[in-house]
Amino acid sequence: MTPEERQLLIQTHRMVAENTALLRKMHRAALWGRAWSVLYWGVIIGLSISAYLYVQPYVDTVKDGIVGFQSDLNNVKGVASKMGNFTNLFQSGTK
Repeated sequence: MTPEERQLLIQTHRMVAENTALLRKMHRAALWGRAWSVLYWGVIIGLSISAYLYVQPYVDTVKDGIVGFQSDLNNVKGVASKMGNFTNLFQSGTK
């Protein structure tokens, strides 16, 4: 092996070692990035679910109030329609 070939082989070996070190760093960074991403989305989903469970009783209370109000309103409409017949009866008696 000539000195030039030996120098080229040593230079190639150094470059391969540097390339391997860089690839290991990139792989490690990708793994950490994936782990942080999973943790990030896990926290977001967990907070969303816990917020829903925390607010749900209040939403159910409001929903029940609205349903009760609607049924009361329907009762008032029914009474008003029956009263409409009585008002016609009274109006025709006064004329």
